[in-house]
Amino acid sequence: MGPYVSQFLLRPVPAGTHSYPQLNRVPLAIPENSFQTNYDEWLLVQNGGESGRTIKFDSTRRYFINGRDQSEIAHTPPPVYTNAALILLSKPVSDNPLAGGVGSPYNPSNPYNKSKTQVGGSGTFGPGYSQSICSWVAPHAIRAAYWQKYYVHRRLRAEAYGGLVHNNKVNKTNYPIHPEVLKSEALDRIYSKYKSYLLPQAFPEGAPFHSSYPGGASVSAGASVTILKALFDESYVIPNPVVPDPKDPTKLIPYQGPPLTVGGELNKLAANIGLGRDSAGIHWRTDAAASLALGEAIAIGILRDEKLTFREQFEGFTFTKFDGTKVTI
Repeated sequence: MGPYVSQFLLRPVPAGTHSYPQLNRVPLAIPENSFQTNYDEWLLVQNGGESGRTIKFDSTRRYFINGRDQSEIAHTPPPVYTNAALILLSKPVSDNPLAGGVGSPYNPSNPYNKSKTQVGGSGTFGPGYSQSICSWVAPHAIRAAYWQKYYVHRRLRAEAYGGLVHNNKVNKTNYPIHPEVLKSEALDRIYSKYKSYLLPQAFPEGAPFHSSYPGGASVSAGASVTILKALFDESYVIPNPVVPDPKDPTKLIPYQGPPLTVGGELNKLAANIGLGRDSAGIHWRTDAAASLALGEAIAIGILRDEKLTFREQFEGFTFTKFDGTKVTI
């Protein structure tokens, strides 16, 4: 719903006595920032070498507005989920609608919601808990992702598949590639621009050496976002939503359109990070889509364990899964 970019990648981050805008260092949209389009460079990187080329960045930081920006945010990501927790927890700034947090209420199941004398503490249900568990879940997500990568799927990276396509087209090899791929308009457009059939990469180093499926960043995204949906009121409408100014993407302007909810913008955050790795050329779309569900399952398991440790009278975490179904833990 609404703009492609999540509010949690646009709004300023209120971090205690600090507050900082989410202005990103972004690559220039120039041919030199497309890597491994030359066969010798591609082969060098596939064999573990370094091309010596680096990303050329814009001298002006700005907000995320295109797929190349998205790929770089997913390349060297800031602490996006901790930032999201801070934005959720902080109140809006009354005299500046484009600043401050969103002041989201906690999930209706939070046992402290109805208390007049107590609030959730750092150990359970309060601000410190939301930040700590969001960070703590990521290592478990990565462990699960790497088990799947090394011991189950071992899926070929997209850049390596591009090499198979190139060799079939140029060197008349006979790798088992579906004919629809070889007839794709995308191949003609890539060859017209780069004089090869290789898949252009956004990162000089290309893809990591381990299997493509599942995507580690996407599993972490699914797990972290699920934690936040469990802790905060996902139906809460975000006040004063923003978008980058199309005339000057170093600035934010008010968003006009259908209401944006906490749950919708958290789902969008996970998709923005997961699909950013796809935009870079190092993953397939299904790597991101299925990995979000794997991360969600990991977070649900952790929330089940957490529930057993609470001393409060607690009915359980209730939230909406990525597939649209409600779950109570």
